[in-house]
Amino acid sequence: MKNRQWFRNLCLLLVIMAPVLQGCKKKQVAAKPAPQMQPIPPAPAPTITLRAAPSTIDQGDATTLQWDATNATNVRIEPQIGDVQIQGSQSVSPNSSVTYTATAIGPGGRTSDSARITVQVPAPPPPPSAPRTESRAITDDVFRQNVQTVYFDYDKSDLRPDQMARLKANASWLKQYPNVMFTIEGHCDERGSQEYNLGLGDQRANRVKEFLVNEGIDAARMSIISYGEERPVCHEANEECYRMNRRAAFAMKPIS
Repeated sequence: MKNRQWFRNLCLLLVIMAPVLQGCKKKQVAAKPAPQMQPIPPAPAPTITLRAAPSTIDQGDATTLQWDATNATNVRIEPQIGDVQIQGSQSVSPNSSVTYTATAIGPGGRTSDSARITVQVPAPPPPPSAPRTESRAITDDVFRQNVQTVYFDYDKSDLRPDQMARLKANASWLKQYPNVMFTIEGHCDERGSQEYNLGLGDQRANRVKEFLVNEGIDAARMSIISYGEERPVCHEANEECYRMNRRAAFAMKPIS
């Protein structure tokens, strides 16, 4: 009976002590998670800019190349320059148009930029023109066929509009033979005094000379003379003859 009572008391004691014994157990520390490896970021890609200032030059002049690179360990410029600093400038004087290329190399790769320099080459001077020999073969007949007489209104020295095409044709032909020297003769009809007509003939010849000079004929090739009414081509006293005599005629000088 006593044993049974003792057993019950022991069981009761164990029940009462169970929570206390449970709290005395050693607390277990949670394991720390293993650190995760962070990915290594890629190296930044290099950049480079290359400029030429000015980009157009005359042959023999110089221009300046300017460059600027980032994230690069090496910069090279071609043609002919080679390895250079990461940033810088250099004067160049190419003889002909050329494209320079700068290449930047770094841990992140390589990249390039280009600059075009245009070199303006002056045109070579024209070869000296050979002296014309054609003029030595020009005869008086050929000259008269190509350099035509110009006509004027009565008592006038102004160039008539209907004579302009003839004057331009004369100038065009004379330009082809720059060694031909010639005289411009001023003529009048018989009306008016001899002195007056000599002055009027001189005015007519000078108007023609001025026109030819404006067309590009050298004034040194021309001389002026007035015959007034002294050398008519028609001797009748009528308007048709008067019209033919109011003129500026041309005479070729002998070629020396």
